[in-house]
Amino acid sequence: MMADFAEFLKPRGNGETPKSVLQRFKKVVKWAIEHDYMATDPTTGIRIVSDEQILRKDVLSTEEVVKLINTHYQGENPEIRRAFIFCCYCGLRFCDVKDLTFRNIDYSNRLLKFEQNKTKGHSSSSGVTIPLNDGILSLVGVPESGKEDDLVFHLPSHTMCLKALRHWTARAGIAKHITWHCGRHSFAVNILNNGANIKTVASLLGHSGLKHTEKYTRAVDELKQKAIDSLPTFDMTNL
Repeated sequence: MMADFAEFLKPRGNGETPKSVLQRFKKVVKWAIEHDYMATDPTTGIRIVSDEQILRKDVLSTEEVVKLINTHYQGENPEIRRAFIFCCYCGLRFCDVKDLTFRNIDYSNRLLKFEQNKTKGHSSSSGVTIPLNDGILSLVGVPESGKEDDLVFHLPSHTMCLKALRHWTARAGIAKHITWHCGRHSFAVNILNNGANIKTVASLLGHSGLKHTEKYTRAVDELKQKAIDSLPTFDMTNL
């Protein structure tokens, strides 16, 4: 049954989604075994392999991010707009940006400091510090006196945010499948494109090593190749 479940997952979802779903299912089984609901692990030996060094999700170029910023539509949610633009400029996951408070922002030193929800309590490098510029600080704003623990962004559910994001990108004329996590990917690719080194990017993303960051360098290489390939061709015999 578990082998069939893995085969069922493989053609469904984009990128690493099938592998992620199976991993989450395994965590549930592990919990059940630890609490004596199950005697053995039926998922032992069941795997879905994917190349983690390939960035499978679409990314937004800096030009497309600017296009989003300049695109408005009737009924838009300004909190969703601000939060997603913030992620494109700081690389945060949805689970982190929704819990961000003004206390996470060091205004005097222009720094964002927070612990990643994904690795909190599991990694010594779960804490992340990100420098902020004037544009990002103006996007965040300043809390009222005594309200430093208030949320920076008041966001609806993840599903509602995704619906708004897809409507927003469509109105901007961006023909890509953009999810919230694409903001994090776009941040990494764009700062690499602008000259940042891989260690800097790994630090800004809160990666404990370079393994998970290397896929962004490959994505940048592909973008460079596409840029070269986009140049008009010419006939060498005429030179």
